[in-house]
Amino acid sequence: MNAEDLQAMLEKNGELMVAVAEFDAPLELHLHDTEIGEEMVRLELTDGVVKFDIESVAGAWQHTHSLEDLGLE
Repeated sequence: MNAEDLQAMLEKNGELMVAVAEFDAPLELHLHDTEIGEEMVRLELTDGVVKFDIESVAGAWQHTHSLEDLGLE
């Protein structure tokens, strides 16, 4: 992945899921808490900041919720 593609996906969808090599579970990125630089992503959480290299992003996809996810089916 590259920074431009990640930024475009985030701006288009408002939120984004990313698989990052050093984390076991995908991370959820939002426009309001994520800065994507040329080499680094900075994710601001309620109790700290997570930073990771763009090169460590193995994949990204639109984050969605279904009625089932919300218990409304």
